[in-house]
Amino acid sequence: MAFTLHSPPFKLPTSSYSSSSSSINHHYSTATVTTTKRRLRTFVTKAEKEDDQEEPSFNPFGFVTDNPSSRSAIQLPESPAEDGNVGQMLYRIEDKGKEYGKYKRSGDFVWFVRETGSSDARLGPRGTVVFLHGAPTQSYSYRVVMSQLADAGFHCYAPDWLGFGFSDKPQAGFDGFDYTEKEYHEQLDKLLDVLKIESPFALVVQGFLVGSYGLTWALKNPDRISKLVIMNTPLTASSPIPGLFQQLRIPLLGEFTCQNAIMAERFIEAGSAYVLKVEKADVYRLPYLKSSGPGFALLEATKRANFRGTSGQIADGFASGRWDKPILVAWGISDKYLPQSIAEEFQKGNPSAVTLKLIEGAGHMPQEDWPEKVFDALRYFL
Repeated sequence: MAFTLHSPPFKLPTSSYSSSSSSINHHYSTATVTTTKRRLRTFVTKAEKEDDQEEPSFNPFGFVTDNPSSRSAIQLPESPAEDGNVGQMLYRIEDKGKEYGKYKRSGDFVWFVRETGSSDARLGPRGTVVFLHGAPTQSYSYRVVMSQLADAGFHCYAPDWLGFGFSDKPQAGFDGFDYTEKEYHEQLDKLLDVLKIESPFALVVQGFLVGSYGLTWALKNPDRISKLVIMNTPLTASSPIPGLFQQLRIPLLGEFTCQNAIMAERFIEAGSAYVLKVEKADVYRLPYLKSSGPGFALLEATKRANFRGTSGQIADGFASGRWDKPILVAWGISDKYLPQSIAEEFQKGNPSAVTLKLIEGAGHMPQEDWPEKVFDALRYFL
């Protein structure tokens, strides 16, 4: 049975509110909500912004500035010597987004891994939870949920997949890692050993491509999983493939697309009803600004992916009679990439094991759009 998580009317998504209306960029059209004895909060939806948006001035790099959250962060300045450059912007943001994170060497590669909760918690009744992100984002999206779960007694890990976020970006064909599903599985096994994560543990997965590889890894390692949580991930053979991944497979256009510095934040905003705050967009774009490595890593992974085949494998593998561990599908119903019907079809394939919870107000990345609701769903299930 599916049910929807609701919040009081005054509560607004953390990805779209600020402490005062003055912090909203002048390009945005805002809506305000006043409640008794509470601060004034403002939030912006895409529909409101588009109704009131000024036409941008001509820019030879206009493809960079047509994203709301990047409008004031990445653009061609009128006076470059006075306004700064990309190098100065990198200096401003390079230390952002590493909450709870440390670098961990695993074999030939270095991973960036976030960890919350005490080591004693892994032996307690709550145990360990491992979070795996999707493409083209990073584990930063889980920071709030991880913090809240740690306060509730869980021990949490969230790595940046190789090629993403702050982890190593191997060069395909030269560094012993070519971004195949098999290699991702093998490297995840090694990382779990380095982190000394004891089985069974709870696994949380969200997103496309490497997110799907988290689920196919689970199908190969059912004994290592106690409970499984899936958030807005392709789950059926009919799951749509976003335009980003289709573009990446087109010769020349793929090489051009993968070097778009705001690709990740644009992907996040396109799958949600909300505009990212600039300080969050800074973190998602940072890896793509620092080097060409993340873009080419995404390009290589996309070229080698079998989207339809992997989604079909997931649907079959978690069907009744093949998977009996508890599964929570926590689904942001405002997802612009994957409709709610995908989650419902997946649940029908194994109704005894799958519980579906619909998260109202959240899009493709519920953990970013409304982490409090995700925390409530996970705490109840785990």
